[in-house]
Amino acid sequence: MRLPFTCLTLLLSCFGTTFLVHAAVAAEPTGDAKVVLDTPGLVAFWTFDEQAGHARKSIAPGGDYPLEEVNGPIARAEGGPYSGYSLELNGKQYLQLAYEKTGKLNISGPDAQVSMFAVVRIINLNQSRTIAGMWSEGKGRDDDTGSRQYALLMNMPTYGGSKQLVPHISSEGGVTRRADGSAFPWCSDYAATKQQVPEETWCTLAFTYDGQYIRAYINGTLEERELDPKKDRRDDRYFTQEGPDGKDRGMNPYYHGRGIFAYDPAKHAESKPGGGSDFTVGARYAVGSFLREATKGKFGGLAVFDRALSDEEIAKLHKSANIDALNASTK
Repeated sequence: MRLPFTCLTLLLSCFGTTFLVHAAVAAEPTGDAKVVLDTPGLVAFWTFDEQAGHARKSIAPGGDYPLEEVNGPIARAEGGPYSGYSLELNGKQYLQLAYEKTGKLNISGPDAQVSMFAVVRIINLNQSRTIAGMWSEGKGRDDDTGSRQYALLMNMPTYGGSKQLVPHISSEGGVTRRADGSAFPWCSDYAATKQQVPEETWCTLAFTYDGQYIRAYINGTLEERELDPKKDRRDDRYFTQEGPDGKDRGMNPYYHGRGIFAYDPAKHAESKPGGGSDFTVGARYAVGSFLREATKGKFGGLAVFDRALSDEEIAKLHKSANIDALNASTK
C-alpha cells in the first residue's frame, strides 16, 4: 500500500547551531484499511491520498483503476479514514474512468450483484446528489438513450427519496418500463432510506444488490422502510402490484429482480449512441450535463464489490472507518 506523507518541522542542534529540518511523516488515518481490503469480492478501493493533479488509484490487488480529474486539479484535504487524507470536491469537478477502462467495475448482466461503500462528508444536499457509479442518464425526461447500470445517489424526491440515500439499479439503461412495456419518464428503480443523509459531518453510505433487492445503509445500518404509496409518490401499479407474488416492491429493501443493464455496442449503436457509461465519482451525466447535480464535500474512501455484502459485513466496514474519531479530528 502506498504511504501518504506530510511535513513536520523539527529543530536539530549541530555544533552549537540550530537548524530547521522538514521531515516526512505519514498522515494519520483514523480507520483500518485492512478491513476493507480483506472483504471478499473487492474490485476497487480508493483511499484518496494522492495530491491534486494526479489520478486517484485503487489499492485493491485486482487493478489500480486510475480515476482522472475533470475540470482541473482536485484538492487533497488532510483528514481521512484510510490514508489520512481525503478528496475535496467543490461541486464543479469530479473523477472519471472511461467506459473502455472500467474492467471488472463494469458489473452487469441478469445475475449480477454489486455493493458500494463510501466514507464521505457531504455539503448541500440540494445540489450534491452523486457518490459514484456507472450511471449515464441522457438528456432528461422521457429520454431513453441512457446507459445506466448501478449508482449510489442521494436526494431524489420524484419517488419518495427527498434528501435520503437512494441507490439505483437499472436493467434497461434508459427509462424504467412496466411489465406491459409502457415507460416511466425516468428511471424509477431505487431504494430509499428512512433517514436523511447527514450533512456537514463524516458518515458512511453503502448499498447492496443481490440480484433481487436493493438495500441502502447509512452509518452501517439498514432501517427497513415500508412503501406508503401516496406519501412516497409510488401509487403506480409498477410499485404496488409488480413486486414479488404480485405485491408491492417496498422502499428499503426495494425489489428489483431484473439484473443490471449490459451495454452492447452492436445491439445499442442506434438506441444508445452515447455508448456505455463511464465510472464516475462525485458526478454523473444527467439532464444533459455532468455538473447539474455534482457533489460538494469530502470523500475519504470508496469501495466497490462484485457481490452483495451482508448486513454484518456492511456494519464491519462502517466500524473500520472510525468516523467518531474522524469527526473529532475535524472540529
